[in-house]
Amino acid sequence: MLIRYATIRDLPVIRQIYDSAKQYMRASGNPTQWDSNYPSDELLISDMGKRQLYVIEDDESVHAVFVLAEGPDPTYGKIDGAWLSDRDYMVIHRIASDGKVRGVLTEALRFGFGRACSIRIDTHRDNHIMQSLLDRNGFSYCGVIYLENGDPRLAYQADR
Repeated sequence: MLIRYATIRDLPVIRQIYDSAKQYMRASGNPTQWDSNYPSDELLISDMGKRQLYVIEDDESVHAVFVLAEGPDPTYGKIDGAWLSDRDYMVIHRIASDGKVRGVLTEALRFGFGRACSIRIDTHRDNHIMQSLLDRNGFSYCGVIYLENGDPRLAYQADR
């Protein structure tokens, strides 16, 4: 699999991936993590402009999308708990897959750890699948952070 920057040409397939991921989350007991308008095209285009939106593709098509951004992330400034370290870190946000390939999170993490020694990520308390994947990929639960709108998220970190 290849990881590359997302382009505006990828927007239709990225939208399909997010729609598929939202349906899967709802069917898996996570009905409220992303509403029908999230992430917006404007947000995705902004991430493209910042060169922090990536896609994962094989020879045939794009299968996944994620944000890999340099910290500090404003929502991670306050945590009910404690981060593993105060090292410089990168953040993964909005990772989603079309469900046709396995190992998307592992590939994104491998890519991220090629650029940083520490990665932070958060997820909704109902997203038990992501929590399990983070545990299997060596992440430690650190506590609860709050999004700009006040919604709580479970926060994780892994250092290499």
